[in-house]
Amino acid sequence: MKFYVLESGSKGNCTVVKGRNTVLVIDCGGTKKYIKEKFSRIGLDYQKADALLITHEHTDHIKQLKMFSEVDIFSPCKLGEYDVNIVTPYQQFEVGEFCITPLALSHDVAHVVGYIITDGQETLVSVTDTGYVSHLNEQHIANADYYIFESNYDTGMLMSSDRPVQLKVRIISDSGHLGNEDSARVLSKVTGDKTREIVLAHLSQECNREEIALATLKRVFEENRKDYSGYKIAAARQFEMYEGGHND
Repeated sequence: MKFYVLESGSKGNCTVVKGRNTVLVIDCGGTKKYIKEKFSRIGLDYQKADALLITHEHTDHIKQLKMFSEVDIFSPCKLGEYDVNIVTPYQQFEVGEFCITPLALSHDVAHVVGYIITDGQETLVSVTDTGYVSHLNEQHIANADYYIFESNYDTGMLMSSDRPVQLKVRIISDSGHLGNEDSARVLSKVTGDKTREIVLAHLSQECNREEIALATLKRVFEENRKDYSGYKIAAARQFEMYEGGHND
């Protein structure tokens, strides 16, 4: 299983998961030019993807739906005039070689999900745009091979920023985003012997830094006596593609 985080952040989100014979796309925010450029770079035709998996209706996740109008779209909510297959949390469905399980997340929209994607050999977990991770979800995502996991803000940077108080309250709430500390805490609990790679995602450009998010993750792992030496750990960037997983 290979995966490519094409972009990650408040200006656009798009990830590609590639199996032997199946290509999945998770979200389609950002610009058409950028998405086309990155698909060309990885040698794939976005119009021939096997499925587009939508997490929720915010613009930074669905702005380029028109690009994928000929692709089967799976979503937890209706998306205007587009035909979608409505997904229900914890009800598995299959696309090609992949078995996909939507996870109920908590964000300031009515319907939002993350995804567990497995080919029977390897498992990828994609969790972004959630204020917390439930104990039920921790059980579902335990010991995956790959994690694409939200680490949105550093609490000190957020609180000292000039953002309105109401926005700060929204971000740190249970229907906001995962900060570095909470993200690291969850990951220290769910990663296991199978885990190979962690990619921190949806980092705030104003209220976080890549080095801070990564340092927090490692510190929390060490505090919990969790060995991360065998993991590849990185942070996805807004406008720089990250390539993960491996070819069979």
